[in-house]
Amino acid sequence: MRRGIPFLILAALALLLSGCATPTIRNEVTAFHEWPAQLADKSFVFERSAAQNNDLEYRNYENLVRAELLRLGFADPAGGAKAALKVNMAYQVSDRDVRVVQPVVVNSGWAGPYYGPRWPYRYYDPFYDPFWYSPPVVSYQESNYRLFRRQLQVGITRISDGKKLYDVTVAGEGQTSSLAAVMPYMVKSAFAEFPGKSGVPRRVELEFTEVPAKERKPQE
Repeated sequence: MRRGIPFLILAALALLLSGCATPTIRNEVTAFHEWPAQLADKSFVFERSAAQNNDLEYRNYENLVRAELLRLGFADPAGGAKAALKVNMAYQVSDRDVRVVQPVVVNSGWAGPYYGPRWPYRYYDPFYDPFWYSPPVVSYQESNYRLFRRQLQVGITRISDGKKLYDVTVAGEGQTSSLAAVMPYMVKSAFAEFPGKSGVPRRVELEFTEVPAKERKPQE
């Protein structure tokens, strides 16, 4: 029996550590850009459709993007001056049903330890007997849930000649349909390491505290 005690201690420790891990949210980010080495004027305005101009949700997400741009050294036009850049933004949510079937061991088949005599003068050790264990009984557990895929696209265009300078797409999946809950992290992901390597997909992982508890389950 003593051989099994260290394993139980390690298993309990692993479970404890996993429960204390900081929850994170992951997004896949791909940015294409031809960002100038020197860009003197970084003033910007948002380009909106008539519907977006009267959409409170859109305006809220727009403010998140504005905050990130200001953090990166961009600026709002001063004194009614014309901006050098225009920013557009689009987002969407789609969903799909997911069915997962996984095996679950309901009976390990362990017959228990035996320390009786063994010929010639040794004690019997079941841990070295391949026939001591009976085949495990395996059942199958099915779970069904809805998975939501969120996507954000942000573009930056130079107004003087209409040249697109930056175009980034952020995509992530989770079990909450609340785009508002995860949008702050998607926006941060869009401008992480700005402008970054063009055309190279990467994963951005951020700690979060405001997403519903069910979103904290592994997403991959």
